[in-house]
Amino acid sequence: MLPGGDLKSATMFTPGKRKRMNLVAILLNVFVPWVVFCVLFALVSFSFHYQHPTWTWVFVVLGYVGVLALAIFTWRTKQRNGDPMWFGFAVLALFVAVTLAALLGDMNFWYNMQPFYDIENLNTYPNVDPSVDRGQQRMDAGRAYFTQGTKVDVTKSMGFKNLDIYCVAPIVKTGEKPDTYDFWAVGTNCCSGNSPDFRCGQYANPRARSGLRLMRDDQRPFFRLAVQQAEAAFRITAAHPLFFYWMQDPVAEMNSYRDEGFKYYLLGIFTFFSLNLFGVLCAVIGFSKF
Repeated sequence: MLPGGDLKSATMFTPGKRKRMNLVAILLNVFVPWVVFCVLFALVSFSFHYQHPTWTWVFVVLGYVGVLALAIFTWRTKQRNGDPMWFGFAVLALFVAVTLAALLGDMNFWYNMQPFYDIENLNTYPNVDPSVDRGQQRMDAGRAYFTQGTKVDVTKSMGFKNLDIYCVAPIVKTGEKPDTYDFWAVGTNCCSGNSPDFRCGQYANPRARSGLRLMRDDQRPFFRLAVQQAEAAFRITAAHPLFFYWMQDPVAEMNSYRDEGFKYYLLGIFTFFSLNLFGVLCAVIGFSKF
């Protein structure tokens, strides 16, 4: 072999010509941010957040501390004339992983898992008679199964508008007029607010005789205002109103919150893995040119 050919072969991968790609660094950048995202996303989304809310956010802060420590290490590596490219990518990928895990996990917890855990921890009451039972007796109700002949009295429905329309209608027993209307079916944007035209939940289902408790603390004051309007308009009393979503099968509806939470989690981890893999591939192409 000619000497010139050996020299060319020996120098074609030296610095300044073409970068060798570090396979270990590539794999670490593919999987480590994804694992961090999966773990934090799960912590913020599910029962750990419900049982230990403070510790949940401590772990999120620790995630950012880890990112900061890696950023300092990357800067020191650069100061020593090292090659910090993959370290820099890892800092960015881990920062995005921690941030998205915290934001998406909190949304998943707030909209899906917290209502499920709240209702699961409350009582279930069978044979609730709205003409006899009082709201004070059922303050810890998560699911209520009403007696035969119970219906939603659409003629006494009311809506309160604050951006959305918060609709309420009393749950009553046919032919009975209670002293206090303490059980109310609720929904948002399913009535006009100007006339008794309640169309929320399964109001038209003749088999619906159950209620799933409203757990949204941010919505409850507006439903209470709608009830106060109904009290004034129809000359009725609601001493201790409890709010329910009217339906046939509260268990199926409650489980749908949990199922949505798990689906949201699985979608999140697969989407993040795909985006992170795409980012690593772009980095490989970009780094190979410098």
